[in-house]
Amino acid sequence: MTTTVTERATVRKDASGAAGGPRRPGRIRRIGLPYLLLLPALLLELLVHLVPMVVGIVMSFKELTQAYIRDWGTAPWAGLDNYSVSVDFDAPVGEALLHSFLVTVAFTLLSVGLCWLIGTAAAICMQDAFRGRGLLRALFLVPYALPVYAAVITWVFMFQHDNGLVNHVLHDQLHLTDKPSFWLIGDNAFYALLTVSVWKGWPFAFLIVTAGLQNIPRELYEAAALDGAGVWQQIRRITLPSLRPVNQVLVLVLFLWTFNDFNTPYVLFGRAAPEAADLVSVHIYQASFVTWNFGAGSAMSVLLLLFLLLVTGVYLAVTSRGRRPADA
Repeated sequence: MTTTVTERATVRKDASGAAGGPRRPGRIRRIGLPYLLLLPALLLELLVHLVPMVVGIVMSFKELTQAYIRDWGTAPWAGLDNYSVSVDFDAPVGEALLHSFLVTVAFTLLSVGLCWLIGTAAAICMQDAFRGRGLLRALFLVPYALPVYAAVITWVFMFQHDNGLVNHVLHDQLHLTDKPSFWLIGDNAFYALLTVSVWKGWPFAFLIVTAGLQNIPRELYEAAALDGAGVWQQIRRITLPSLRPVNQVLVLVLFLWTFNDFNTPYVLFGRAAPEAADLVSVHIYQASFVTWNFGAGSAMSVLLLLFLLLVTGVYLAVTSRGRRPADA
């Protein structure tokens, strides 16, 4: 009996000693385990985004043309010459970049506004339960779920001049135009690009707004209805104010995606976009891979990055300032 008590005391002493000393390295390992699991993702992010960004910034200060493409490190140092040429709006290069920038701004504002408007309207209409709501929601998300190349190539066939579906409906069936229109060249290219962008972008707005509507208590609408508020008053006084935090993030994400969009205009028009649809992303691609002036193209990319950072900072500052009184 005495031996058993002694053995139990020894085991407790060993356990307490283990809790004081040897357990500390195990605790450190548990704390460091999440960072260890995040390390592969951080390294991949470094390789995929940060390293090419730094290389592009270095290339923007070099006179990197086709002659130095095999070993771009030996290209002569150009300093700020690429930037000065890009922002010289009296010269052909700067004038073309300014025109592309203005087209991109107009395209982005219209696309983001229409995507938000259509997505919000569709989400509000789908808020109440009715038969077939799940099917309609699934159909609304089809443009967002489709691969970009497959969706845009389908629109290319629809915008064909001779046998496209768009001209067939507008000209042959509805007789809204005097003759079939050219949608992929000329001034109509801007409207074709805007149509495709809105078509594939508004389901994302619909998805985000639908998720935001789930956080609005139904009791607010019931109380407003008892007080005599109509549908438009409920949307104005309850829905839109409650969706303000969601819309702030949604608009910023849509703006960044649309302003940087390259796949849509490239697949829709090819390597040479029409002047009316010459977005900055395609313009930078042409300056880099068509004229083989990678130094100027890198400088334009850095200017685009600085502009987006500036817009994002101003937008966040303005929206956070407008949110403080409500939070207070």
